[in-house]
Amino acid sequence: MREKAYAFACERTTVRTYDFTAIGIPRHYLAWMCEEGLLVKIGYGLYRAADRKAA
Repeated sequence: MREKAYAFACERTTVRTYDFTAIGIPRHYLAWMCEEGLLVKIGYGLYRAADRKAA
């Protein structure tokens, strides 16, 4: 599931929590992925892939 969430985030500039839950990724995965350095939380309910540059 982590790979699916990371690939989804890489396809987009920013991703909302709702977008992740819509494709079946539980919200607690987002916190784990932030701790692992795969995602960066950029605001309330907003994330981006860690390797993407901020706009």
